[in-house]
Amino acid sequence: MSLNIAVFGLGSMGYGMARSCLRAGFTVYGVDVAAENVARFVAEGGKGDPVAGVAGSLDAVVVGVLNAAQVESVLFGEDGIGPRLAAGALVMACATVPPEFARDMEQRCAAHGVHYLDAPISGGSVRAAEGELSVMASGTAAAFDAARPVLDATAATVFPLGDAAGAGSAMKAVNQLLAGVHIATMAEALTFGMAQGIRPETFLEVITKCAGNSWMLENRTPHIVAGDYTPHSQVNIWPKDLGIVLEAARSAGSHVPITETALAQYTRAVDMGLGREDDAAVAKVYAQDAGLSLPGDEQ
Repeated sequence: MSLNIAVFGLGSMGYGMARSCLRAGFTVYGVDVAAENVARFVAEGGKGDPVAGVAGSLDAVVVGVLNAAQVESVLFGEDGIGPRLAAGALVMACATVPPEFARDMEQRCAAHGVHYLDAPISGGSVRAAEGELSVMASGTAAAFDAARPVLDATAATVFPLGDAAGAGSAMKAVNQLLAGVHIATMAEALTFGMAQGIRPETFLEVITKCAGNSWMLENRTPHIVAGDYTPHSQVNIWPKDLGIVLEAARSAGSHVPITETALAQYTRAVDMGLGREDDAAVAKVYAQDAGLSLPGDEQ
């Protein structure tokens, strides 16, 4: 199927999705604030920004930016693409945002005859590059139908969670609660082990074969062992995402004390200047408190 698609946000996840759409044979425009990301995408066969001249011919827009403010800017900001899309076009919104924000975007898109799929993603940069993401999606039947080619190109698993926006974002908040806590707990356990004389590589070898393992532990611990904090998912993401969890919990009258503790550790990591490092760098907060040297500290 030949489709015209624009992907806004060529970070580690968005770039993988854009390339997956290219592999599917779509015409793909890549848009990002970082010119080098767009240039890289164009070198691999994509088309670059701006998309203003082709907005009316786009079948779908994938929005993979960082937060709600950026989503709103892409769709309805000064140069927002939403009002310029043709009736029947699709917006597939993949950022982690509050559920009420997703519902608002759905209504505003509908006013222009544009379908909106609330479609936050999970799986990491490797699965994004392979077109093997998990998508927590909610929206109208028409939105799902319009999104099907893009979902087929980018996802291994699509969870249909309802016929209106908001449910997908609510499920993503649940996922992010667990993911953020798991990373922080991994960092706490690893540095606790170091204080008991257990080397990080031994921790990784043993715990990944035991009941204490988690996907996040298995995925992030190698970054610490290698002393390599090249960002696949930045520390900066977690104050935003866990903040969404706390806001939703307060609105529902829930109490999430473990999330609050994890959020405090990510906030400290940001205050230490680690915000743009891989989120495994939250281990540096624990290491500093315990007077420990992590792999790579001696370099």
